[in-house]
Amino acid sequence: MNAVLAGLDLVLRWDVLLTILVASAFGLVVGAIPGLTATMAIALLVPITFFMDPIPAVGAMISCSAMAIFAGDIPATLMRMPGTPASAAYSDECYAMTRKGEAEVALGANVLFSALGGLFGTAILIVSAPLLAEIALGFSSFEYFWLALMGLACAIFIGSGSPVKGLVSLFLGLFVAQIGIDNPAGVPRFTFGNSNLLGGVDFIPAMIGLFAMSEVIRTMAAGAPDWSVRQTSLGNPLKGWGRLIARYWPQQIRGNITGTAIGILPGAGADIAAWVSYAMSRKFSKTPEKFGTGHVEGIIESTSANNAALAGAWVPALVFGIPGDSITAIVIGVLYLKGLNPGPTLFLNNPESIYAVFIIFIIANLAMIPLGLAALKAGTALLRFPRRILIPLILLFCIVGAYAVNNSAYGVVLMLVFGVLGFLMEEHDIPIAPCVLGIVLGKMLEDSFVTSMIKADGNLLAFFERPIAGGLGVLTLLVFCLPLWGALKRWRGTGA
Repeated sequence: MNAVLAGLDLVLRWDVLLTILVASAFGLVVGAIPGLTATMAIALLVPITFFMDPIPAVGAMISCSAMAIFAGDIPATLMRMPGTPASAAYSDECYAMTRKGEAEVALGANVLFSALGGLFGTAILIVSAPLLAEIALGFSSFEYFWLALMGLACAIFIGSGSPVKGLVSLFLGLFVAQIGIDNPAGVPRFTFGNSNLLGGVDFIPAMIGLFAMSEVIRTMAAGAPDWSVRQTSLGNPLKGWGRLIARYWPQQIRGNITGTAIGILPGAGADIAAWVSYAMSRKFSKTPEKFGTGHVEGIIESTSANNAALAGAWVPALVFGIPGDSITAIVIGVLYLKGLNPGPTLFLNNPESIYAVFIIFIIANLAMIPLGLAALKAGTALLRFPRRILIPLILLFCIVGAYAVNNSAYGVVLMLVFGVLGFLMEEHDIPIAPCVLGIVLGKMLEDSFVTSMIKADGNLLAFFERPIAGGLGVLTLLVFCLPLWGALKRWRGTGA
């Protein structure tokens, strides 16, 4: 109880609450502009968090990401252009409702069920994270090796439409993680005689480059075209909330559970949760023929899922230091910078900070309703913001953020290199998420493997001798083998 009160004391301060409010507004702006993802919003916030205390910095990340995921529904509904990938699954359904004159119903459902989904995911985070942390205190290098490997496997087979392209992206990330002298052997690797690379590749410039700078390059290559905004007059978004809850509560709960479960899987994220939930909604619906014609049922389930997945992704991030999605991958880097090293010891050494995170999640999702309703009114004007003005501002944020990491122009060079890399990857449909996880988990994977091999004197069977390690090992091998087995069966069927 003392830790809870201490957490409340950390959050209920004017500077923290003001930070949450400003970050929420920023997330709404970025999320409502097509092409500017929630991950990009977080990447752009990173340089600002350098000047914040730990709790305001984390509060800014949580509130910004929650609002950005919801705000992506605004252009999806009004223009059939999802603001974030998490809104893509049901953008056609939302736009079909707009064409029928029901935009206010679709947007009202997005606001309400996004907030409810976020609160459900937060409840699961509050309950499960401390329990998992107690278990994780008994983890050794064997368990952490399997956890890291499972995270990489999920990134390949769950977070990517093509496992081969996911594997290419993963190997790029693992290669980046090997650069420098910080390895078990203490030998410089892939530095090519450049002293700047001895310390490895700074994570923050790499993330800014992959997510924000790549979008700047893509927009510049396209000539910074503006969007053709369709005018629409919104009615009352609050209309029919009680009826929607009473009629579609099973879909909401199913979306909440599915989104949270997928969010906990490393590498999956809110966009995968939305697609899976929309497919489930259509499969189990009593009126599947209405889907695609402007049916709110699928919207409710999938918008509940993508916001629930946000909180779910924080479970492995806080307990094991393994990002659940690209957003928490960036947040983990910020937590390390602020001295809040993710892992089970965080629950012992800084319990008040953990409860502060939980409280911020609750505040951010409750604030989504009034702020979201206000954003709907300004949605059409926001979407007319010209790209030729927006892109230079984003570029300025990118340069400042990359430079501020070490007060060195080398960070800007890294950002540009990874910006070109991210642009080329997305131009060839190679997902970025596995690359990010490779960068984040590469060092953990190598260190835990080498440490375990030294403990076991080279005996590979030792990876399965401890009960938890053995269970994680079997589960990880299944994640690798089941998709390969399915592909082999399909190949044999085609050959027959």
